[in-house]
Amino acid sequence: MVMIIPKDYKCEMGVLETQKAIKELKDFFQNELASELNLLRVSSPLFVLPETGTNDNLNGIETPVSFTVPFLNKKAEIVHSLAKWKRTAIKKYEIPVNEGIYTDMNAIRKDEDLDNLHSLYVDQWDWEYHIEKSDRTYEKLEWIVRKIFDVFKRTDDFILSKYPDFEPLLPDEITFVSSQELEDEWPNLTAKEREREIVKRHKAVFLTGIGKALESGEKHDGRSPDYDDWDLNGDFLFYNPVLDDVIELSSMGIRVDEEALERQLEIAGAEDRKKFEYHRDLLNGDLPYTIGGGIGQSRICLFFLRKAHIGEVQVGIWPKGMVKDCAAAGIHLL
Repeated sequence: MVMIIPKDYKCEMGVLETQKAIKELKDFFQNELASELNLLRVSSPLFVLPETGTNDNLNGIETPVSFTVPFLNKKAEIVHSLAKWKRTAIKKYEIPVNEGIYTDMNAIRKDEDLDNLHSLYVDQWDWEYHIEKSDRTYEKLEWIVRKIFDVFKRTDDFILSKYPDFEPLLPDEITFVSSQELEDEWPNLTAKEREREIVKRHKAVFLTGIGKALESGEKHDGRSPDYDDWDLNGDFLFYNPVLDDVIELSSMGIRVDEEALERQLEIAGAEDRKKFEYHRDLLNGDLPYTIGGGIGQSRICLFFLRKAHIGEVQVGIWPKGMVKDCAAAGIHLL
């Protein structure tokens, strides 16, 4: 994504007011999410040992930040996300079926290309919900998605109550669309261009089928083969009027079972991962069946507070040219 400078951008909210609004928004959202899905807040790791296999491999090309742990003489990795770790936590904490956990996930993704939505630092609510194997269905996915969308809607209303000059951002219902349907309708557009077209039409979309090859042979987007089931996952995509573009606020999915893991590792050419502790446990049926995802904290703040750049709600390191261009447009990066 190329950085967008909105025409005539003007943010009435100063830095101090923004900081207060961020706390109110985050407190409201996480409380509503926990209540809606019956989630318990838990502590989580900032770093993991590679041999556990619990770090998120993302698209498989990103390199995690690592350091040597002196007393082990082993390398530890800063997490990319907690997509796999949470499933082990569901087992460890003995979370019952139809309950779950959430945590504040802080990560470093040093290979990110920086723009309005991406930084080197990632903060999100990582959540995981315990289900039965028989619940691994599209209907269950849709049920959870609608419950999370209700939380987004209540958050929209909450911010409108604080800032009555704002216009509503979200429609009453979310639209479900598959990545194959997007390719069928716009075969000559890129994946991101298709997303932009569909969110301009519907304002709020849950896009399914992320990670698997489409009929063209291309993927809509990459997704690691060892946590989401590519047939039972998706992304929350909303229309962002400030940027006149799509914003992804969350990715989630029903997690792989033994059969799906075998199949997706083979497709991805990643069968060597079976040597890791996490993958062995999963293939042996020793991990619970779950659905889960991550919800971007800074992105939610950017979206609902009508900001133009993630650096307005998150402290980071930015290229000098980006800082200069943003300042000239009234976008002040932290």
